[in-house]
Amino acid sequence: MAELRAAAEADLGAIRALLESAGLPTTDLQAAKPSFTLLREHGAIVAAGALQRFGSAALLRSLVVATDRRGTGLGSIIVHELEKVAAAVRIRRLFLLTPTAREFFTHQGYRVVERSEAPQDIQGSEEFRSLCPASAICMMKVLADSP
Repeated sequence: MAELRAAAEADLGAIRALLESAGLPTTDLQAAKPSFTLLREHGAIVAAGALQRFGSAALLRSLVVATDRRGTGLGSIIVHELEKVAAAVRIRRLFLLTPTAREFFTHQGYRVVERSEAPQDIQGSEEFRSLCPASAICMMKVLADSP
């Protein structure tokens, strides 16, 4: 049975371990305090992702799926849930940086943009400044208005 929900403080260690096993950055998690959503199956966290809010925009970050569960649609489930969470709190634009998942995010409706199109506060985040390489692709999605 799968459980999709907002992460609790007690989940953060397991999420950090999953991110580290995938080679994703974790050094700024304590300072940045992104809001994670997770998917748990049989007691184990198998996918997670986070939003780091900057006014009416947010950075979609730390999207991770357990190695043995990749290609099964879990990443799409997390992205869709993060978009619902963002829309519910009136976030209008989501930005992300990815060195490897351009095609995946294109299928989710994101488009490649210049890093300079991101709001200044997102550009000032540690994720933009130092954690993601300059070669990482910047992508953006405008969310539809909430009903």
